[in-house]
Amino acid sequence: MTHAHPETLQALFGRGARCVAEEDFPGAVASYDRALEIAPDLAEAHANLGVARERMGALAEAESCYRRALALDPDFLEGLLNLGALLIQQKRFEEAAAIHAAAMRKHPEAPGLWSSLGVLHACLKEDEEAERCLREALRLNPNHHRARYNLSYILLRQMRFIEGWEALEARAWSLALNDQIPAPRWQGEDLAGKALLVGSEAGFGDMIHFVRYLPLLKQCGVARLGLVCPAPLKRLFASLPGVDAVVALGEPVPDLGWDLWTLPMSAPHHCGTRMESIPASIPYLRADPEQVRTWAERLPASALKVGLAWKGNPRFENDADRSLPGLETLAPLASAGILFVSLQKGVAEAEAQDPPPGLAIFDPSSWIDDFADTGALMMNLDLVITVDTAAAHLAGALGRPCWVLLPHHKTDWRWFTGRDDSPWYPGLMRLFRQGPGGWEPVIREVAQALQTVAKAKKES
Repeated sequence: MTHAHPETLQALFGRGARCVAEEDFPGAVASYDRALEIAPDLAEAHANLGVARERMGALAEAESCYRRALALDPDFLEGLLNLGALLIQQKRFEEAAAIHAAAMRKHPEAPGLWSSLGVLHACLKEDEEAERCLREALRLNPNHHRARYNLSYILLRQMRFIEGWEALEARAWSLALNDQIPAPRWQGEDLAGKALLVGSEAGFGDMIHFVRYLPLLKQCGVARLGLVCPAPLKRLFASLPGVDAVVALGEPVPDLGWDLWTLPMSAPHHCGTRMESIPASIPYLRADPEQVRTWAERLPASALKVGLAWKGNPRFENDADRSLPGLETLAPLASAGILFVSLQKGVAEAEAQDPPPGLAIFDPSSWIDDFADTGALMMNLDLVITVDTAAAHLAGALGRPCWVLLPHHKTDWRWFTGRDDSPWYPGLMRLFRQGPGGWEPVIREVAQALQTVAKAKKES
């Protein structure tokens, strides 16, 4: 940077970057605002300010920053990439395509731009074109981890497991865990007689989904097997067979002479999982029998008990699409003889206190402390209906029938393409896929299917 206050600008940029890394976004904004006082026409400062504002959720302000940066420097690649990604996030796909086209004319050899264009095509469900773009990014830079990670989603949702699992290894992994354990990361070598620690990654649902691999790892000859997980999963995961230690995040990891460490989502790659070898021994988690009996006494009597989860973690990147707007969206499910049981915890649980007319819903949230409690509750339900959140994987892992409402936008790869069932939970899951028309047609389909189940239950 060749400006009047180069050291001051460098210090402000460094402080802003640290604040973003530490999620101190107001601090980052303050740093970049100060930089702009010194150099008001510095495109990079406007773009960095946009990143901080975007991370704060101030999307309109972020867009203004990106556009200001590009007004100052129309060829600024980072500004083009940031604006393109923001437009994709907002599903303003035509505008995003125009930005990418303009950027491509100026930077045809930029791997990050090809990767971003691949994401745009993937969001439009143009998988063939998305794959072509992502492979071009990797041709230009074989070490472009983001492009390889994005490619893994395309491959895995098409059930192309051999390359898909390998590409998934490009995701960021837990350096904190690596710092704690004086041992190398498992790369697929023989585990016989080894002490293996499996770390925590991604969300609750991901952990529930992939801990199915721990018994498989034990069968590979692991002598001591440990698991690190979020605290709300600790009691539930204590039921996993063959696990010698379950440690909550933040707790000290016991010294069991660990030889290797890995992450749950790496297991399919190293175990060579194919469609025909998906480990689907259901149930692989179990609820405490005493808790199950306690919940049986708490629940009101009803011919059909149906659990409902209509919202996931609002911090998830696609939550606006995978979660329902609210409990009222499920009002068409209301029917005499069906007791609905709220499975919500957190921001949406209060909605169960004021349900839509006719939707008889029981709210047990005050008794639920963790996933072990929710699991014991589920064992008393006839069916779980949920959006794509941890409730789906918990139901499947416990062997409970479950209907999953899947969003049209950025459908998760693990549900694959065009299926209404799940090989991960055979015979248990029914997938209801949203089309471009929103949730209303999906809920009508679910309501009809639920009436069929209620009728069969009444006649049995």
